[in-house]
Amino acid sequence: MILFHNTWIRYGGKKLTGLFLTKSTTFVIGQVAQILGYIMEGIFWVLDKIGIPSVGLSIIIFTIVIYLLMTPLTLKQQKFSKLSAKMNPELQVIQSKYKGKKDNDSMAAMQQETSAVYAKYGVSPSGSCIQLVIQMPILFALYKVIYAMPAYVGKIKEAYFPLVNNLLAEKGSSDLLQTFTNATMYKKQFSNDLFNTSTTFAQNTVIDVLNKASSTDWNTLSTTFSNLAGDVSNTLAKIDRYNSFLGINIGDSPAYMVKQALASHSYLLIVGALILPVLSVVTQWLNIKLMPQAPVNNNADDKANSMAASMKTMNKIMPLMSAYFCYILPAGMGLYWVAGALVRSVQQVIVNKHLDKIDIDALTKKNMEKHKKKIEKTGITSQTVNNYARMNTKNVDSIPSKNVISQEDKEAAVKKAAENNKNAKPGSLASKAGMVKQFNENNNK
Repeated sequence: MILFHNTWIRYGGKKLTGLFLTKSTTFVIGQVAQILGYIMEGIFWVLDKIGIPSVGLSIIIFTIVIYLLMTPLTLKQQKFSKLSAKMNPELQVIQSKYKGKKDNDSMAAMQQETSAVYAKYGVSPSGSCIQLVIQMPILFALYKVIYAMPAYVGKIKEAYFPLVNNLLAEKGSSDLLQTFTNATMYKKQFSNDLFNTSTTFAQNTVIDVLNKASSTDWNTLSTTFSNLAGDVSNTLAKIDRYNSFLGINIGDSPAYMVKQALASHSYLLIVGALILPVLSVVTQWLNIKLMPQAPVNNNADDKANSMAASMKTMNKIMPLMSAYFCYILPAGMGLYWVAGALVRSVQQVIVNKHLDKIDIDALTKKNMEKHKKKIEKTGITSQTVNNYARMNTKNVDSIPSKNVISQEDKEAAVKKAAENNKNAKPGSLASKAGMVKQFNENNNK
């Protein structure tokens, strides 16, 4: 049974995944990518209807729409970061107070005081992590959609026909396709029995390869199968029209553009090719600068300092890494990164202005009242907590003890011990020991 619409195939009793073009079948990410794919296809359909079927413009609009949809999550995450900057000094005091103390009582007290600070500001220690966990599948799925546009946008897939069908009819075409750029990732699809028995499977495999093919690969295809030169030319014309954005082909990587520019001595094209990697560095750096920065904690332990140092290093490396990937990957991916960084920067400015208007004192008072009500709902009143605290600290003033004696009794006991130990030399160690012994005996009676 072959079921391409659900992105999996059952053939010969075996389930094969990831064979519907390059649609993601990863758990959660695949399902999210399917939803995002519908959004991308809708955007491209609208642009095509108004006469500007541009993949580049679709990516920009798509990125803006997705990040706008994630604004509530972003706001919560940034609110946590902003409040963290406010409450970190209080957390640092607590860390300094219990620094070096590893006993259970100290650790429990530190945990209790830390929890009280988080309750005061109305945030959870795992609050930021939860927002990231929710956002990560969306961001990964977004990447999947952009990286495999023909799999999610039917109009782009149609551009590869009738070339694909005519190419499959040519002897040796599959061998040639396997020599193309990035074709190795589809090697198992070529060796699968379905490639020879299922027309749809074979078509999707060829589109997978052609979607990642370089300009050199297309020239090789046209030269090797000269009878298909017209089909190759027509297909490339459609794809180039879709991929053309501000004078560059976003299907090519900046690295390839630079290579072609050097070969043709078109040095001005090098500048155009390097725009995206440079913009990637600038926008990523801007993102980092706009993010709320936690204050330096001089009282933090070695582990905390190590994590802070690692984060600082990552903030320096990330912009450079993004430039590198923008340089070697298709320009469409670089366009997505730059567009995403710009959207995040605008979001961050708006969020910062919103958070700056928040009255922290009023917010903490409101959060403390919420925390108090939450505790009382569990059946624990404030008085109960205070009573437990007094018991836990062993308030001896409220607990009578038979071992408590008056000052007069202490003086009488010492005098009696001295008389009982008069054989010892006055002031000697034996004399003092005898006095202590006699005192303890009398006190324990």
